[in-house]
Formats: sequence, C-alpha cells, structure tokens
Amino acid sequence: MSGDGVRIRHLADADWDAVVELESHAYAALGLSEGRAALRSRAEASPETCFVLDVGGQPAGYLLALPYPPFKYPDLERSEPAGARATRNLHLHDLVVTERLRGRGLGQCLLEHLSLAAGARGFERISLIAVGRSERFWSARGFTAYPGIAPGGYGANAVYMSRSTKRAADACVPTP
Repeated sequence: MSGDGVRIRHLADADWDAVVELESHAYAALGLSEGRAALRSRAEASPETCFVLDVGGQPAGYLLALPYPPFKYPDLERSEPAGARATRNLHLHDLVVTERLRGRGLGQCLLEHLSLAAGARGFERISLIAVGRSERFWSARGFTAYPGIAPGGYGANAVYMSRSTKRAADACVPTP
C-alpha cells in the first residue's frame, strides 16, 4: 500500500527505536510491554510477516506476526526460540498505530496487508490475543472469540480470537 505519504513495508533494523517506543506507549499502562529483545525475537521468527506503517516517511505504526500453532500464543516473559514452526496459523502478536493517527483506517490497512501476505504464504488462519478490552474491535474485523482459552499473562480481559485468511478483503482507505 502506498499513496498520500502512507506506505506499508517490511520492518528494518533502523525501525527498532520507533517500534519499541510505539509498543511501550500502547502496552505499558496495561502491564504488557515486552521490551526490545522479545519484540525482535518475534520479528526474527518471521520477518516476511512483520511490517512498518510509514506516514510522511516516518514510522507511525507496526505489525508483528509469526507462525504459531492454533490455540497457542507467545509467552510475554520469553523471547521466541530460533527456527520456524510448521503450522498453517499465523499469530498476529502486535498491531500498533501511533495514538495521534488512530481512527483513520490505518490499522485496518495493516491488517489487510497482513491477510494478503498470510494467504500468499499458505497460512489458513490468523489468530491473536485481544487485550485491553479490544475484543469488539477485532470482532468487527471478522475475528471469532474462543472463550474456553484463557491466555495467561495477557491481562484479566484477554481473549483468544482467530479468523480465516480467505475472507473477503475489507477496503483499505486511510483518511488523512
């Protein structure tokens, strides 16, 4: 995606200061901030499914996704082990857009970019843990909750959710 100064691209080494800052602003108040080493380990597990949202040439958001077995999820206290997992499920670990640009459809653009990349790489499902009472946001984007799974370490209201990669793509039209 590009145009109007908005571009989604693969995560690069030069992005890590911005990613760590964005992650801290989004998750520290929830007690879920992981730090640089854990975040990098998730990106290194699947660099082809981790993206940065550039707005005006500056990182304004990011998305980290990595292969993970269905109904499983990363431990926030640990870095990811090296080596790929054989699974058709891609776990969307983080999707963050800077606060000043939220509500403009940029998160939706990141999600649809991921959905296309996941489908092209043979993934059948995308899973995530909805935190901070974000279940309604994810439900509106086609994710289904699995209330029988209690994601330990992700906060009291965390909900495991997933959806197919084969669903119809939503329009990705960010507003300025």
